[in-house]
Amino acid sequence: MKYGFIKVAAAVPTIKVADCQQNVVEIESLIAQAEGKGVEIIVFPELCITGYTCQDLFRQQFLLDAAENGVMQLLDFTRHLNIISIVGLPVVAGDLLLNCAVVMQKGKILGIVPKTYLPNYNEFYEKRWFASSQVLRPTTLHFAGSVIRVSSDPQLFRTCDGAVFGVELCEDVWAPAPPSNNLALAGAELIFNLSASTEQAGKHAYLKSLVAQQSARTITGYVYSSAGYGESTQDVVFGGTALIYENGTPLAIGKRFAIESTMQVAEVDVERLRGERRNNTTFTNAQRVMIREEVDFIDMEMTLPREFTLDRYVDPHPFVPNTQHMKKACDEIMNIQMMGLQQRLRHTGCKTVIIGVSGGLDSTMALLACVKAFDELGRNRKDIIGVTMPGFGTTGRTYNNATTLMSQLGITTREIDITKSVTQHFEDIGQDANVHDATYENAQARERTQILMDLANKMNGLVIGTGDLSELALGWTTYNGDHMSMYSLNSSVPKTLMQHLVSYVAETMDEKTARTLRDIVETPISPELTPADNEGNIKQKTENIVGPYELHDFFLFYFLRYGFGPRKIYMLACKAFGNQAATKDQPDAGRVLATHYDEETIAHWMQVFFRRFFSQQFKRSCLPDGPKVGSVSLSPRGDWRMPSDAVSTMWLREVENLGKNTK
Repeated sequence: MKYGFIKVAAAVPTIKVADCQQNVVEIESLIAQAEGKGVEIIVFPELCITGYTCQDLFRQQFLLDAAENGVMQLLDFTRHLNIISIVGLPVVAGDLLLNCAVVMQKGKILGIVPKTYLPNYNEFYEKRWFASSQVLRPTTLHFAGSVIRVSSDPQLFRTCDGAVFGVELCEDVWAPAPPSNNLALAGAELIFNLSASTEQAGKHAYLKSLVAQQSARTITGYVYSSAGYGESTQDVVFGGTALIYENGTPLAIGKRFAIESTMQVAEVDVERLRGERRNNTTFTNAQRVMIREEVDFIDMEMTLPREFTLDRYVDPHPFVPNTQHMKKACDEIMNIQMMGLQQRLRHTGCKTVIIGVSGGLDSTMALLACVKAFDELGRNRKDIIGVTMPGFGTTGRTYNNATTLMSQLGITTREIDITKSVTQHFEDIGQDANVHDATYENAQARERTQILMDLANKMNGLVIGTGDLSELALGWTTYNGDHMSMYSLNSSVPKTLMQHLVSYVAETMDEKTARTLRDIVETPISPELTPADNEGNIKQKTENIVGPYELHDFFLFYFLRYGFGPRKIYMLACKAFGNQAATKDQPDAGRVLATHYDEETIAHWMQVFFRRFFSQQFKRSCLPDGPKVGSVSLSPRGDWRMPSDAVSTMWLREVENLGKNTK
């Protein structure tokens, strides 16, 4: 397990009913392929050594002996392999015949897990042949040359790298209280399910939903393998389903109805699952039910280090939904913003909202949310006071877009030029207007905020903040300037998502307004606090100063959402923005394409991110109220509490070492 990832596989062999020797040969072939791919754990379908549909042949001792011999053959085959294999077969335990999963590695049986819930309805008759683990007394078996304890107690298997997994069989996951519930609460981070699920119209969609929900509820990686081609089609058909989920998210979904053996491989991020569990107090509280439970921990054999290559797709824009979900996500975000603002207006009794409109993305998005809120409340848009405040760096493009948009939306427009008041302020404090330093820039931002606040007092209004999540993370905001407002609508919306939100709204507008919105989206991001170039174009471009927002949003997501360190974030970023981006290797045409960055560039901007994130916490410690719209927020009252004087030394040192390795 490297970078917290463990590579798993769900294999579906073609089988011949009651031909154990042939079935083992097919299983061996898939194990060998998986070992070559670096798979650490592979699971096969329920009763795959004999075939699930043997029916009364399960009463034949000859078949049971052949299945045991098949396990011995597999043990010999895997004697020099690192991979952990989980296969299904019938196992005799005294007077009972159990439907079991056998876990093996390096020629040894590590554990035998009997099935708990036996379906005995509709097309299923398992109780005709098998007994449930619930009636099993703890017993020691001499099986396939091994001495193994078998019981109904939860069994957990621990790899040499510390990853913990459990096993359940088919119907177990359909039960009201699946065994995987207790396995997860006892510490299992991965669940492997050996299954033989019949096909019916509509059942597959339900099955995927069931597995996804169980993976999400237990915060596990869930690996599911179901019987396929070769099982008897006397009355039913087995489609051969292979599924791999991580905390409810699909990593791999196999093609059904294949007439050849298939295998799905994916890396499960165990470190991410651990972080989610530690952060989820409901999950940790639920673990109390396992305090007095007997749990068998079985340790795997030590294995040689494997060369690690991440094969799974890494989304370069984790905040941005793909195209098919974009409309729904944008609607939800705008509704959250709208509802938050409506409640704040009702509570304060404010008659108006005051918003600075610059012609940039953030103020445009906040303005659109205000318009939606007023429309839903049935209030006059004229009570939205849009204020454009041109200064030393304002360009014709942004000024025209700001005034045009306000006119098109039908709000009240105010224009207040700040150059005169800021020039007077420079004289008052002795600032040389030709020195374009932080004082020069911040004085303008604070003057604009003062104007908005005073107008709010004058007009019984509420000042709407427009700054976004990405700016808060980098501290790219003037303290007590644009940093401050009375209600901050965009405070948990990242920059990479902002342009999609505005573009989405543009599609719902008339053509003239849509044209204005599209030009705003295409305008370079800038605070416009320094003069334009000789042609009147934006000279101060934010991403040239602090770095590409798509990189910073990527760093922010994995740093905050999962608590990953620089080394792992760097590895993921190199995957997302490196060769994957260069080759446009995207599994879904609905994904937003990423810009390609080399490793040195990624390391450089990562250093900027961590330096700024730590040094600018003091600005986030006193943020105004604002609605949370996604899984990541920097509100000091909710998601992120951090001392303003925390040091970034360890993080920066790690990034420096990464940067050295790229040269």
